[in-house]
Amino acid sequence: MDRDELILREYKLYADQKENFIDRNFHTNKFYMIAVFATLLGMIFTGNIIFLGKISATLIFAFMGISVSSLWWMNVDSYNTLIKIKYSTVIEKIEEKLPVKPFTEEYKGIDEFKSNKVFMFSDIQKLIAAIMAIFFFAVFVSELAPVVVKLFDKVLTAVIKVKGGI
Repeated sequence: MDRDELILREYKLYADQKENFIDRNFHTNKFYMIAVFATLLGMIFTGNIIFLGKISATLIFAFMGISVSSLWWMNVDSYNTLIKIKYSTVIEKIEEKLPVKPFTEEYKGIDEFKSNKVFMFSDIQKLIAAIMAIFFFAVFVSELAPVVVKLFDKVLTAVIKVKGGI
């Protein structure tokens, strides 16, 4: 096997790995979308359930929603970084030794497209994750506020009793 054939085989192997990685990214995003939707449904259908006399199921599901949405955002960001830097850089370096550079040209085209301030699919995923995190945070705060107010009222009542008794 000559050097050119070896370079071509390595290139094909790495290009296949990149495509598999991108497929795994799509499957992971599908998982997060389902998890956010399931959390939302859980919050809707268990809203009246109260644990320990104070904590509602809605509060728990809202916290879970914040967590899942945050993890989704970080996952999209890390996959994008790995795809752009690790795989694109390595493939471009291998392509320097080949007569044709399809991934390098594709990457240049994507950069030009992005420079026009157009939303990419990953930007849309991150936007959805951020909107859902904000929604779950708002629900979390609205559910937590009465618990905090009741607790503050009990502390204030106890302080007044102690001061009144002194």
